[in-house]
Amino acid sequence: ESFFFLVKYALLQKRLSQLEEAEGGFDQFTRSYKTFGVQRQPDNSLLFKEWAPAAEALFLTGDFNEWNKFSHPYTKKEYGKWELILPPKHDKSPAVDHRTKLKVVVHTAEGDRLYRISPWAKYVTREEKSVIYDWVHWDPPEQYTQIHPRPKKPTSLRIYEAHVGIASPEGKVASYDNFTTNVLPRIKELGYNCIQLMAIMEHAYYASFGYQITSFFAASSRYGTPEELKRLIDVAHSMGIMVLLDVVHSHASKNTEDGLNRFDGSDSCFFHSPPRGEHSLWDSRLFNYSSWEVLRFLLSNLRWWMEEYRFDGFRFDGVTSMLYHHHGIGTGFSGDYSEYFGLQVDEDSLVYLMLANHILHFLYPDCITVAEDVSGMPALCRRVEEGGLGFDYRLAMAIPDKWIQILKEFKDEDWDMGNIVFTLTNRRYGEKCIAYAESHDQALVGDKTLAFWLMDKEMYSNMSSLIPMSPVIDRGIQLHKMIRLLTHGLGGEGYLNFIGNEFGHPEWLDFPREGNNQSYHYARRQFNLVDMDHLRYRQLYAFDRDMNWTEDKYGWLAAPPAFVSAKHEGDKVVVFDRANVLFIFNFHPTQSFQGYRVGVEVPGKYKIKLDSDETLYGGHGRLDHNTEFFTEEQPYNGRSYSMLVNIPPRFTFIPREAGVWDPVGW
Repeated sequence: ESFFFLVKYALLQKRLSQLEEAEGGFDQFTRSYKTFGVQRQPDNSLLFKEWAPAAEALFLTGDFNEWNKFSHPYTKKEYGKWELILPPKHDKSPAVDHRTKLKVVVHTAEGDRLYRISPWAKYVTREEKSVIYDWVHWDPPEQYTQIHPRPKKPTSLRIYEAHVGIASPEGKVASYDNFTTNVLPRIKELGYNCIQLMAIMEHAYYASFGYQITSFFAASSRYGTPEELKRLIDVAHSMGIMVLLDVVHSHASKNTEDGLNRFDGSDSCFFHSPPRGEHSLWDSRLFNYSSWEVLRFLLSNLRWWMEEYRFDGFRFDGVTSMLYHHHGIGTGFSGDYSEYFGLQVDEDSLVYLMLANHILHFLYPDCITVAEDVSGMPALCRRVEEGGLGFDYRLAMAIPDKWIQILKEFKDEDWDMGNIVFTLTNRRYGEKCIAYAESHDQALVGDKTLAFWLMDKEMYSNMSSLIPMSPVIDRGIQLHKMIRLLTHGLGGEGYLNFIGNEFGHPEWLDFPREGNNQSYHYARRQFNLVDMDHLRYRQLYAFDRDMNWTEDKYGWLAAPPAFVSAKHEGDKVVVFDRANVLFIFNFHPTQSFQGYRVGVEVPGKYKIKLDSDETLYGGHGRLDHNTEFFTEEQPYNGRSYSMLVNIPPRFTFIPREAGVWDPVGW
């Protein structure tokens, strides 16, 4: 295996030296968005440049020439490049006005005439009655200037995964401005220090959740303008919050008129020819990562989002599909090393990901990259110099699957504590994981949020705090908190929550489409539920907030993995310590424990810091927070000291060592 890592690094070095030789280094190469597409020159002339190797001829048409298809031909250059210069108008203004439409006309060898959007288009819009997106020239007289510096990379990453379009209670596509004004302050209050923004890269089909990209350089116009997105990121930075882009470089939409597919009339261009260039499950096109111009396009795309919008990094979607020729289809991964080394590994995309991570981390030392990989590829999150792929974090995708499985298949008394702990702690040493109880995947139609798995239809009638809790609501509210805290404390080096799930959002997610009469009913987040004093959603929201701020204070995500001193099957108790904080969970539905002995490593006096049974969080208030716990010199469960605690049923709390920290509560 070590030979495999050396070979990977050698391939990366070879690519970098080729870039140095042919392009004068990766800095220039990855700024190709400054030379391709349309560029305004200092004299206000416009330079148009495209790569269309299979085309016979290229023309530019649009509002500027009254849609004349032949008056403005591109000139053919070497390596499949085409260029056109439009001199300024008589009044010295650019020949193409801001917000006017353009198209590239492609003539093929077969004699076809195709109408295309530039792959480098920075803004595309769709008129209400239309199906196809239009390329719109974006060159505003007043551009938004970002003034707030990027936040430093946090040691503990707490991610709020969000989708701009669903981020309001109203039945419509919500805007960038709505997110800036109404959602950013909530994220700040909740204690998240990073936002992962989905569905920003332009996608013609809203219900694809942003994963079928049509224009890679265009921020989606359905939420507003590029300037409004820049403002959103700037305001997030002013709050000390990083913003990651959910980047989709694993595949592209099959759309031809407003996508990349068959841009030059051929079935290849940016992609492999079929069958290699098609994903059978996603019905989409697959990039040819060995192509010089595809590397130019994708690496420049990453730089564009970092430079133009000042994103702070990326969550790379579909990494498993990229890493293997089989794309993970019909393949289970057991963790056996033979699954990760061999002919099934796609060397070209492996080198592309190494290149992307190397360049991003070299140019932006605080940049964060996260990989969505279900396979468990070794060294995914090790530095490229070590033969790794260079990601900072991987998503711990087995954890949410485990929680859904438990809630679907097991009675409370049959929960397997050892299996839960194993799933939460089973990760490669030295590779950072982001743990989460649920993400957007678990909320999609066909599944539902954890809160809805727990409480289902009772959420419609029994969430009022003015009436006593029904058994279903009581169980749901307690487990919702406990599942989150256990995942937060034990599951990784980062934590992720999907928008709305922090307060137990009911139901599921479903975008407007033919199958639901174009309804927005399930494509929104009902923040109004949190703002109503008498509903219990507030209690879950408060717990999520205090859980994050408790982590902020003690830093368990940045600490080495926890030491689990108890996972008792009969008692349904889990005890572990991490970052000098002791976590105690009792998952038993009915059994409370008096004088329960728990092991601790640090001697001294302990007090309660976070208590899921507090009435503020919808608990029963069974613990006295003035109680002090004193350790005894009695080793227990592999810890040097121990102490006795009382634990109510189905509840969790964190005592903390008073000799180490100031005893400030909330």
